[in-house]
Amino acid sequence: MESKQQEEKMNLNYTPAFRINRYTFRVKRSAILPYVFSIIFLFSGKSFAQQGANVVAPVIDTGFYTSFDNTKIYFEKHGSGDPVLLLHGFMGNSSGWKRGDLYKQLLDQGFEVILIDLRGNGRSDHPHREEAFANDAECRDIMGLMDFLKIKSYDLIGYSRGSIIAARVLRNDPRVHKAVIGGMGAAFTDTSWKLPKALYESLIHSPAPEFEGMKSYVRKQKLDSVSLAYMQKQQPFTSPEDLGKIKQPVLLIRGDVDSTNGSAPALQALIPHSIYITVPGNHNETSGTKPFADQVIAFLKQ
Repeated sequence: MESKQQEEKMNLNYTPAFRINRYTFRVKRSAILPYVFSIIFLFSGKSFAQQGANVVAPVIDTGFYTSFDNTKIYFEKHGSGDPVLLLHGFMGNSSGWKRGDLYKQLLDQGFEVILIDLRGNGRSDHPHREEAFANDAECRDIMGLMDFLKIKSYDLIGYSRGSIIAARVLRNDPRVHKAVIGGMGAAFTDTSWKLPKALYESLIHSPAPEFEGMKSYVRKQKLDSVSLAYMQKQQPFTSPEDLGKIKQPVLLIRGDVDSTNGSAPALQALIPHSIYITVPGNHNETSGTKPFADQVIAFLKQ
């Protein structure tokens, strides 16, 4: 009885547990509590592991292309039709999309689906140099891949950290026809956003108690903590001024109980030709659901 009371007293210092795939995390309350729940966006999401079935589609092309700094980038092309590039979130990889509903619907609707493992993730190279993630390296990887595949126009879909990279591509590649920014608010437009620096410090040095669950996930999944740390330290920001220059149609979409990463209505106000909608779900689950896929497909087909 005494042991149980001690355990309950200890747990008062923690937020309610949340699950990522098979793992349960508790986040310790601290001064960074207002934004620490943004850590949820780092992971691939429960929906990718539990919702939808793997889709078998012909692989038109698969392999590696060598980027501007000799980093090898893994990609796949599935189906045929108008190209759509999918960008995964932090600590994820391209295979996660295959377990969600959007991948299946894109193929069923006659799109060509392009998947990429962003540098430091999945089967792509994992540089252990900070400069390898600086100066829009991921954006340059994507534009180089489009050159390599000889693609003249494509739609772009990002989710979570993939949306941060999508914003950079939108500003730099005129070949983007339409874009979807999922699971993201306006936090990445502010250079004072504390989360990337806090994650870098935790990944590259001793973890703060708030991020011990994340470090445990990294160890269990055998992820590359050094590459992950540097991609957080060199997290790209897109200024409100740059967002105001985007000319392409943009869909901002988020789960109705997703409050991570700043205000989505505030982000919509910064992007001229954007619309904002919500669908049922939280940050981890939304991108794998049918309502999310339905709205994205409707937007792309307009």
